[in-house]
Amino acid sequence: MKTDEEIPTVLFEWTDELAAWIEAEALRAGFDAASVAPIPESDSELGKLQAARISEWIEAGRAGEMEYLKRTDENGLLLRSGVRAAFPWARSVLVCTWNYNASSPASTEPVSGSGWIARYAWMGRQLENGEIVPTDYHDELLGRLRALEAAIRKRAPSDTRCYVDTGPIVERTVAVQAGLGWIGKNTCLINQQLGSWLLLGVIVTSIPVAAAAYPQLAADRCGSCTRCLDACPTQALIAPRQMDASRCISYLTIEKKGSILEELRQPMGRQVFGCDICQEVCPWNRRAPISARQQTRQRPELVNPALSWLASLDNTEFRRNFKGSPLERTRRKRLHRNVAIAMGNSRDSGFLPQLKTWSEGEDEILAETARWAIRQINEEAENSAVNQVGDDAVGSLFLPTE
Repeated sequence: MKTDEEIPTVLFEWTDELAAWIEAEALRAGFDAASVAPIPESDSELGKLQAARISEWIEAGRAGEMEYLKRTDENGLLLRSGVRAAFPWARSVLVCTWNYNASSPASTEPVSGSGWIARYAWMGRQLENGEIVPTDYHDELLGRLRALEAAIRKRAPSDTRCYVDTGPIVERTVAVQAGLGWIGKNTCLINQQLGSWLLLGVIVTSIPVAAAAYPQLAADRCGSCTRCLDACPTQALIAPRQMDASRCISYLTIEKKGSILEELRQPMGRQVFGCDICQEVCPWNRRAPISARQQTRQRPELVNPALSWLASLDNTEFRRNFKGSPLERTRRKRLHRNVAIAMGNSRDSGFLPQLKTWSEGEDEILAETARWAIRQINEEAENSAVNQVGDDAVGSLFLPTE
């Protein structure tokens, strides 16, 4: 890692002209919007505020088991406390947005017997023969970022790093500094024209931003709306712009290993990979444009996927359907744990044979989850029977007597 003394003499800076050039290049590369953000000094008021926020969030236990968010340098400084914590030479960040909005139904419009996969994971690439094969947005965005990185280095030789959700950077924070939107009460970046169905890619550079070229920050337009907070099933949004990730359904279904707390299982509903609810209810997404990219074609089988199909996947079928896609990272056993919870929440007795098989299997996490799901379905059946007896008894009061 370079120290400030090792940083080469800066020959360029992001002027309005240079920033406009790279933003145009980003649009030609397929991104929907792009802008350059200056990086605040670590000891500046903004730098200290950003560092304090992430530190307090982690100390409060809201990062759950995501240990990579807690990484520190040799001095114990959180790498995500600020861009310069990881890259002392960094002076700016190019932030690019990629719209992945789809026209398909929302998770709030349930289909019987189905699960829900977050729409960013529906992505597939269409081959010349028309087949849509799995793809991962990390790969789709990173290739474009590297092309932009090469263009920057050619025009303005500098140190750079590219990341798509993999670097020690809080992308939403630098996106706000780049003027690309504001942080909504659901903690997502919201762009007034594009909404919040956005994936972010960044290029860290050693090029400073000229004071005159600082981007204009977007106004916070959430107003008094609290729809996202009200809609969160697990109450992960503990306050406006404050999330307890350890309660978030996306975390529970993707990042959480082992058993999920019983108190959180029923609120998870039918979500088996990720969650879209807080974005689906956001008014700013009502008119969000639909992505028409070849690289973001929907894989129809992932929209309202049948729980029975997901449960039937063995290792070979799982790899065939999900290798190279975001679902690959959750792995089959964890996906089946999530499917078992969704089956229990469905209260559908038709899932009992599969759940019984899982409950007797060697995977203790899946077995325990399946036993919980069986209890949910059986309790529903018992309650229905009791209610039916009660209805019959009440109805008898109105029968004629001799």
